[in-house]
Amino acid sequence: MKAHDGMYIDGAWRPAAGQDVIEVVNPVDEQVIATVPAGTAEDVDGAVRAARAALPDWAATPPAERAERLAALRDVLVTRADEIAETVTAELGSPLKFSQAVHAGVPIAVAGSYAELAATYAFEEKTGNSVVHHEPIGVVAAITPWNYPLHQIVAKVAPALAAGCTVVVKPAEDTPLVARQFADAVHEAGIPAGVFNLVTGLGPVAGQALAEHPGVDLVSFTGSTAVGRQIAAIAAGQVKKVALELGGKSANVILPSADLAKAVNVGVANVMSNSGQTCSAWTRMLVHRDRYDEAVELAAAAAAKYGDRIGPVVNAKQQERVRGYIEKGVAEGARLVAGGPEAPRETGYFVAPTVFADVTEDMTIAQEEIFGPVLSILRYEDEEDALRIANGTVYGLAGAVWAGDEAEAVAFARRMETGQVDINGGRFNPLAPFGGYKQSGVGRELGVHGLAEYLQTKSLQF
Repeated sequence: MKAHDGMYIDGAWRPAAGQDVIEVVNPVDEQVIATVPAGTAEDVDGAVRAARAALPDWAATPPAERAERLAALRDVLVTRADEIAETVTAELGSPLKFSQAVHAGVPIAVAGSYAELAATYAFEEKTGNSVVHHEPIGVVAAITPWNYPLHQIVAKVAPALAAGCTVVVKPAEDTPLVARQFADAVHEAGIPAGVFNLVTGLGPVAGQALAEHPGVDLVSFTGSTAVGRQIAAIAAGQVKKVALELGGKSANVILPSADLAKAVNVGVANVMSNSGQTCSAWTRMLVHRDRYDEAVELAAAAAAKYGDRIGPVVNAKQQERVRGYIEKGVAEGARLVAGGPEAPRETGYFVAPTVFADVTEDMTIAQEEIFGPVLSILRYEDEEDALRIANGTVYGLAGAVWAGDEAEAVAFARRMETGQVDINGGRFNPLAPFGGYKQSGVGRELGVHGLAEYLQTKSLQF
């Protein structure tokens, strides 16, 4: 076990204000692998003050120079990719290959995309007799989750820095180690002192202090809808901007003309990815009644191949939460065709890959975000019924549509109340906007739309 000291504030690791620590536990074997300081309001205040002091110079730095620093950061992340992957595997329990490809690989791509955008974005434009100027919104509080611990940091920090903002990051307490590695990467990349700051700590203490701090101009939060509401309420009291990426209950709609085997197998893989701990996972599979039984059989067979190879969920609380949802699904009348509430291992926070059939839209497992490897399969009567079910939750983060004809799938997708839809297995695009409708959040991440979240707009009339 390694005891980590200090917070990264104003370009250096500085002693924490308090003595309390947070234990970091490996979800595979339940062993404590490290401790980090539990930040206080005093630590947060120091970080915000450093960010405010650094803001004028960083905001005045030409975008081309900011792009160079972001490119340098991307390059450092490339050199540290193996170390990053190993760290995420240790603190999140993700299988190493997935950590290498996704947890390390995607942040590199996102950092690179913002290096390019910082150099090419039109921070000024002329319209009529006005010049519209886009300038940094100010100091950003980035409060990030544990499920994609580095990606969610980079998806906030990279556009904020590209925009000319300064940042204070409060990472999730379950996965703070890769955040510390990122701070070291920022330092190595030569980003000026105070532009990026890191405070580890508990959400109700450090996270709340950061959201409440009057020196913060924007709170960017990824996590549960319940906590998102609390942050929005805090920000409203100061008329402070928020960007919220919250929960999801995404629908994977398989139209009758689709390649059923491909749609089901990809759909199951999507739900099991990252042990089901993905807010945009397609956790509801919608299948026409005439092909329903075949789809259930295919899904059960696909899930059975995973065993416990998907890795554990993040902690004991999450394990019990997911198993509780599985038990509730059985109690409400859904039919288990794969997995179940029993843990597949005695040690570690594992949950069996689980598939439910005969799920109706009013069941808890069809309405609430489970955040584990649990798939619900619902039947629909016709296309209008499928659309009603797909749109019939409080969420609207992502989704998928499969059809034999692409135009048919696109026409259906256009009517879905959700922020992102994959057509016939469309690939992830780090330049495409990501964010939700309804209670899945406010604002967008990634690409030019993600950059815009961190900009204030001023018009000059001539």
